[in-house]
Amino acid sequence: MNALGAAAAFESRRAAPAGPATLIAALARNAAEEPARVGFREREYGIWREWRWREVLDEVLALAAGFEAIGLRPDEALIVIGDNRARLYFTMLAAMALRAFPAPLFPDTPVEQLTAYIHHGAPRLALAEDQEQVDKLIALRERTGRPETIVYDDPRGIGAYDADGLMPLDEVVARGRQRLAETPGRREELIARAGPDDIAALLYSSGTTGAPKGIPLRHRNVVGGVANATLGGYFRRHEQLFAYLPTAWVGDFVFTVAGGVLLQATVNIPERQETALHDLREIAPTFYLAAPRAWDNMLTRVQVGIADSTPLKRRLFDLFMPRAIVVERKRLAGGAPSWVDRVVLALGELLVYGPIKDFLGLSRAERAFTGGEAMGEDTFLFFRALGIKLKQFYGQTETSALSAAQTEGHVKLHTVGPAMPGVDIRIDDSGEIQIRSVSVIDGYFDDPAATAQAFTDGWLRTGDAGYLEDDGSLVVLGRVGEVVRTAAGERFIPNFIENRLKFSPFVRNVAVIGAGRAELTAIICVDFDAVGHWAEQRALAYGSYADLSQLREVQALVAGVVAHVNATQPPALRVRRFVTLHKDFDADDGEITRTRKLRRNVIEATYAPLIEAMYGGAGEVAFDAPILYEDGRRGAVRRTLRICEVAA
Repeated sequence: MNALGAAAAFESRRAAPAGPATLIAALARNAAEEPARVGFREREYGIWREWRWREVLDEVLALAAGFEAIGLRPDEALIVIGDNRARLYFTMLAAMALRAFPAPLFPDTPVEQLTAYIHHGAPRLALAEDQEQVDKLIALRERTGRPETIVYDDPRGIGAYDADGLMPLDEVVARGRQRLAETPGRREELIARAGPDDIAALLYSSGTTGAPKGIPLRHRNVVGGVANATLGGYFRRHEQLFAYLPTAWVGDFVFTVAGGVLLQATVNIPERQETALHDLREIAPTFYLAAPRAWDNMLTRVQVGIADSTPLKRRLFDLFMPRAIVVERKRLAGGAPSWVDRVVLALGELLVYGPIKDFLGLSRAERAFTGGEAMGEDTFLFFRALGIKLKQFYGQTETSALSAAQTEGHVKLHTVGPAMPGVDIRIDDSGEIQIRSVSVIDGYFDDPAATAQAFTDGWLRTGDAGYLEDDGSLVVLGRVGEVVRTAAGERFIPNFIENRLKFSPFVRNVAVIGAGRAELTAIICVDFDAVGHWAEQRALAYGSYADLSQLREVQALVAGVVAHVNATQPPALRVRRFVTLHKDFDADDGEITRTRKLRRNVIEATYAPLIEAMYGGAGEVAFDAPILYEDGRRGAVRRTLRICEVAA
């Protein structure tokens, strides 16, 4: 039986989730059941603009009729590129109503990388947020012939353009409203057109080892996945969501678009990415999802704020915060707080914990999650100690991001929790994690070879190594394909060591080298904000990231981080030498993906002279790091880098 047949057979044994079978049907239900409830809210020029569910449905149907008028066809992709915007979300839903599907792309993707995303679904139409994205799509069309028609939301700066095929989104809406008015029954027909087997969105793999693969999430995948998560208590109805994650990431599509519509949440959209932290505090969402690095950055903000506050506030923080962390450690170990602990925590909530949560915008975050990579113990304990019930979850785009997650009362630092209801997890003989669920895709878009490689009798081979504990909790070790050996035959996963180095707020990115080598080395990119603040407190002068990274004091700081991680490693798997790179790894330079995963083959090729110098016994090396400027020009940043030794 092939992957598609096995998956279909498996789904037939599952009870279909109660409620609407598609996101469009769920939207129509919301408009009928709770027409006056706010579905979307977006900040514009400092004022919150609201769309109630009946208004959301009206807008989506007008957009659907309008895009149909300009040629969007069933089973065809619609490119969507831009930051989080209500009308971009509405257009994504409109494409689904036409049995077409949105293909959202990361807004910071350069033109030369966009060509990889126009081969699936024959996208003749695209929606761009603003002038910047229109310019990129015009350049893409000059290279490839697609997209033929570019619709834009924000008209500023585009009025003087004479390029063919440009159209404001307002015109699409106007055409759609006219078509709806002229044809009785078209609204109902549009609501009923899509089916559970239709593609709801075409997302893409990160492309760490090659060209990105198209990942078609069908309505039944996301509807079933959200139903599973709701049954497990991870979601609930009427959440307050905060839509700031990239629209091309599965986390935004499933948690914001699908979860928002299916569970009648209110989706709050910040004015700009630059104002997201301010807007987060004003919204105070009830559900909040962020990557480990974002939680690290929040912790750094708190630490910087406390360091710059009054002596009284610093003393209160130093008194109450360590006590809360001790109590949280006790809870995670299965213990219960004493009456003294409860009194201290109650007082701390009034004086310290509550104000910090309010400062961060998380005072109402009853459900808070992190995923994508391992989180540092210090960061995890800090937010749990504040009273934020932070949990880790595990999922991939192929599983609609919903596979396993921790449950309150069963949180352990080293696991990602048990399988969600409706999800089966097993470990094969090689140690690879395999998953089966209604939320898992049937296969990759128009790629039978990749599908055959990734599926076995309906089970998705995730490519991750891990194991299940006796209580069913899943432990994820890293990518199966990244298991390598040193020259002496010691097996290790570089990503496992890299994650532990990144637990430090001073390390932003790192590449551990050692496959086939006698010992391990590392290329480390410091965190500019955290290390910069650390340097300023010590009156260390620097003028740029490159200057900061090469300060001897900073390198000693990083050496301490490496030594701390080395203490947890066997002697053969300790990092012996490192360099602090004079630039951060950047997606525009091809060194990491848009979701910040390391492209190891690119790193090892680009920095080959630097790597050889670390293994050649040199004390320093002059190196030109390639960079891509915002205007598209390529250049290099040259520095003489010191090769640092780590004490045994």
